[in-house]
Amino acid sequence: MDSKILLELVEYKMPFGKYKDQKIHKLPAHYLEWFQREGFPKGKLGMMLSTMHEIKLNGLEYLLEPLINQKRF
Repeated sequence: MDSKILLELVEYKMPFGKYKDQKIHKLPAHYLEWFQREGFPKGKLGMMLSTMHEIKLNGLEYLLEPLINQKRF
């Protein structure tokens, strides 16, 4: 996995909706599951949401911890 993508997951904020301005890595699993059922947005945002969904689904949040701790998110 590209570490640049992981860094974006801890820096990028959700641009719309109920969780507007919430960092992607902090979005609740149920919200990501809803997108998975209904369809992820097109483009980069969709890719990031899909990636975060897979990370949470597979219990891989620990991959983000060094970046979160380094950036103090």
